[in-house]
Amino acid sequence: MTILVTGAAGFIGFHTARRLCLDGHEVVGIDNLNDYYDVALKQARLKELESLPGFRFRKMDIVDKPALLALFDEHRFTEVVHLAAQAGVRYSLDNPDVYAQSNLVGFLNVLEACRHHRPDHLIYASSSSVYGTNSKMPFSVEDPVDHPISLYAASKRANELLADSYCHLYGLKASGLRFFTVYGPWGRPDMALFKFTDAILNGLPIDLYNQGQMSRDFTYIDDIVESIARLRSRPPVPGDADAGANRLFNIGRGMPVALLDFVECLESALDRQALRNFMPLQAGDVVKTWADVSALAEWVGFRPQVTVETGVTEFVKWYRQFYRI
Repeated sequence: MTILVTGAAGFIGFHTARRLCLDGHEVVGIDNLNDYYDVALKQARLKELESLPGFRFRKMDIVDKPALLALFDEHRFTEVVHLAAQAGVRYSLDNPDVYAQSNLVGFLNVLEACRHHRPDHLIYASSSSVYGTNSKMPFSVEDPVDHPISLYAASKRANELLADSYCHLYGLKASGLRFFTVYGPWGRPDMALFKFTDAILNGLPIDLYNQGQMSRDFTYIDDIVESIARLRSRPPVPGDADAGANRLFNIGRGMPVALLDFVECLESALDRQALRNFMPLQAGDVVKTWADVSALAEWVGFRPQVTVETGVTEFVKWYRQFYRI
């Protein structure tokens, strides 16, 4: 099989492309290598991927529709794993145009390419952010998600609706994955674990929003990749009375962890104490997330299982090695 992975130099894209290569597949990875965060980290991920048999990289922006269609013409992908997007809830407050281009126009281009070239399965990234201020816990894929509270969340919900339309109109088979606070080695520098680690090692305070009274369903990267690997071979069936040809799945640990407990895990792994700077809740943030992963378990027989203690320790090991600390 030849599989397209968009956003291959990103955090989840890198791990996914590596797993697919190690499983023996041909992988074409694309990424625009933008400077939202340190490009050197993205290039280091690519260097790892380019050492693997079966991996090829093409620098490309999914907003460039002619280039994307030409790539599909060239390779005839059997599957598409679409992970390229402009990430970040807070960044979307100040840079809405970037989200409109990458997350809306870019995703529409991917759908158009799939419409014309008919891969067996399109897997695309959504986000737990679509649940907004839903108070019913845990969050279920059956819950209404009509009130996103950030542009990022709205763009991800729009992706799900666009996929619904294309599956209905053109018979595509798609799976949308609502990721819950992904963390682990090679993670993004704008995420809490990365920022907290850097601050603690440098004796700087960490910002804890909502006075630290928050919790997240932290999900280790290996569990994300295992979920994708299992879902690949189980595309939805067009005409399924329950879900149609666009199925949605929560990908989360299914066990929320208090932010302050998360910080204590990190302090233990670093053997250092954090300086805490308590802050008010930020615009676009939610207080708690919690994934109901029963749909995933029923469909592929897997539930994410890596504990925060294990995951944070693995991240710290990678961080110290990568930055030679």
